[in-house]
Amino acid sequence: MSEGGFDASQFEVRPIPESLARLIVARHHYAGTLPATRFSWGMLTRDERLIDDSTPQVDGLGLVGVACLSVPMAASVLSNVFPQLEPFTESLELGRLVLTDPVPANAESWFLTRVWQQAAATGLRGIVSFADPLPRHRVAAVTLPDGSVTESVEILSPGHVGSCYQGAGAIACGRSTARTLIYLPRYGTVLSERTLSKIRQQESGSAAAEKRLVSLGASPRRRGQDPLTWLRSALDDVGATRLRHPGNFRYAWPIGPRRQQQRSAIAIATTPYPKAATHRLASPLSSSLHHSAARSPLSSSLTTRHH
Repeated sequence: MSEGGFDASQFEVRPIPESLARLIVARHHYAGTLPATRFSWGMLTRDERLIDDSTPQVDGLGLVGVACLSVPMAASVLSNVFPQLEPFTESLELGRLVLTDPVPANAESWFLTRVWQQAAATGLRGIVSFADPLPRHRVAAVTLPDGSVTESVEILSPGHVGSCYQGAGAIACGRSTARTLIYLPRYGTVLSERTLSKIRQQESGSAAAEKRLVSLGASPRRRGQDPLTWLRSALDDVGATRLRHPGNFRYAWPIGPRRQQQRSAIAIATTPYPKAATHRLASPLSSSLHHSAARSPLSSSLTTRHH
């Protein structure tokens, strides 16, 4: 690195196994999970200053970042932007992007540029991604030197407007659909409508969904208890709240040869780049979180950058 900047000669970008990508996402991304993924690339370094004992190794190089191209829940996520491309084969979503600190910030755009070059070689011609402007926090128990226990507010994500996407030449395409989230302020996580539906309808996967709520503090459902009645109580137990979200910022990249880029013409209205100073959402901290933060002498934040 030169003057704290990014030295590209110390890095390589290669395809990596999904298992390695999953490991990095589980450790360093606030979501903690990997969506259905088609391709994963790793950012590898030989710079020993960026590697510690916990850094996975690939051929003697440290894995300090991953980019995963994933399959969204609906084909329309892709076809709304690239209607001339075949969803899932010619277009995919950038589902996860993670770089561990202290990799310099400008490494993100360099990493994505190389990923797009390699992705185009597989036949991909269009990439869509989203930036969530909603800050995410969680409350953690902290034991003080005197043995007493207090609570600390951890910053999982400050909220993103896609600055690294802008640095990588993305085209801004407005926002995704506004929606109401079932948000858990103490955990910095969202319960998907699909998860809630599994419980309401007692569909396949409902047991795992219920188990997750119990792990977050809900009382277990009693034998014979109505699922809807239990769900209402469980959401109260975990402090769930309804939060109106204006939609994530949407970005798109036509990739590949120029003639293919013309075919990949974006069919959705483009917009100016959003800015963090004006477009990041206010923190959705509940009153209990505010109280915890105010009385806690400690605070910590996760240092990994993720999108």
